[in-house]
Amino acid sequence: MAASEESARKPLPAPDADTAAFWRGLQHGKLLLQHCGRCRHVQYYQQAACRACGSEELEHRAATGRGKVHSFSVVHRAPGLAFKADVPYAVLLVELAEGPRMISTLVGSDPADVTFDMDVELVFDEVASDVTLPRFKKS
Repeated sequence: MAASEESARKPLPAPDADTAAFWRGLQHGKLLLQHCGRCRHVQYYQQAACRACGSEELEHRAATGRGKVHSFSVVHRAPGLAFKADVPYAVLLVELAEGPRMISTLVGSDPADVTFDMDVELVFDEVASDVTLPRFKKS
């Protein structure tokens, strides 16, 4: 594959032992968050232990998919060839209803319409037969 072809392909996630359940959940239409059985902390991004107390008593539970925009940035200059057709696009820091914050992108709306505290809901973007990405749309 030529270098220009490689740079025109968007990177895809590479699930590991800690994140495999998360990526499988997205393929099945669920955003899975880890809930600690010891301290009740809810975390996103998946890890082998609770970031609050260090316990390994973690359980995956489906999130509601609802949240609010905590912060955002509108990208006008593509970070690489693969993203050139997407600009402008909004990168969101979403505070999920369950508490954790996650970074994703806005779909289905003009990036100029994003506001702080805007209600958003999760949508599932199947970008490959084995990869589904979490995105957000305006509620």
